[in-house]
Amino acid sequence: MSTAPLLHHPDTNDVKAYKAMEQFVKDGKIRSIGLSNWYVKELTEFLPQVDTVPALIQNEIHPYYQENDVIPFIQEKDIVVQGWYPLGGRGHTGELLSDPVISEIAEAHGVSSAQVILRWNLQKGVVVIPGSSNPDHIKENTELYHFILSEDEMNRINALDRNEKHDWY
Repeated sequence: MSTAPLLHHPDTNDVKAYKAMEQFVKDGKIRSIGLSNWYVKELTEFLPQVDTVPALIQNEIHPYYQENDVIPFIQEKDIVVQGWYPLGGRGHTGELLSDPVISEIAEAHGVSSAQVILRWNLQKGVVVIPGSSNPDHIKENTELYHFILSEDEMNRINALDRNEKHDWY
């Protein structure tokens, strides 16, 4: 049995596709269903048309693209928010990891910039899915629970929002 297939982005046939996924859950073929790349307008139109609340909504979220209107909207519906590209994504990771604000906060805590960004997401209630093939980076990405960002540090990272989406689907 697989878990959580996602409708990847809004489309005209989404209600029909989602209802088929709802039936797969009822039939025990999958455990849960979700959405990816959905925002307030699309969710407001879509959710009243379906019976099953998505288990999660997976969107691009990083310090330069924060979705500060979308995250609480989703969380208020008891839906998990999952951030893809938490470290900026293809071609943008280096810039984000070397951002002076993030680097300064990382140095103050004795952790990497990646750990600061991942911790920032977790403190916002966003589940993160960083990608890496480097075993050291993978291990480092799990070591996020020995420090907490202060309210001031969270606000400094929040101030980095540029509404800069790094991938379009």
